[in-house]
Amino acid sequence: MPTLLLSMIAGAALFAWWSAARAAAERATSVGRQACRASGVQLLDQTVHGTGFRIRRREDGRLGLERSFRFEYSADGIERHIGRLVLRDGQLVSFSGPPPRDGAGLIP
Repeated sequence: MPTLLLSMIAGAALFAWWSAARAAAERATSVGRQACRASGVQLLDQTVHGTGFRIRRREDGRLGLERSFRFEYSADGIERHIGRLVLRDGQLVSFSGPPPRDGAGLIP
């Protein structure tokens, strides 16, 4: 009986981890698309790729996950450029990539 209970807890924790990772990846893809649209460049491969994660302190002092992503974009369809973004608990905290052409910023 305890083995079944521990297996169920481990399964629930694994599912929660996977679900949070997918939500962060979808948020990162949205931010990458928005940045490319604001800059008038093309988001290549239509996706972002997770490059790492670490535990960081949040604004309130509690621990939270910070996930790093990279994406590729092109202004002319030939040359590829790399952009990077960092999300902490789903909020954008760092971005390097195509600059907005009309002064419009990213929605954090």
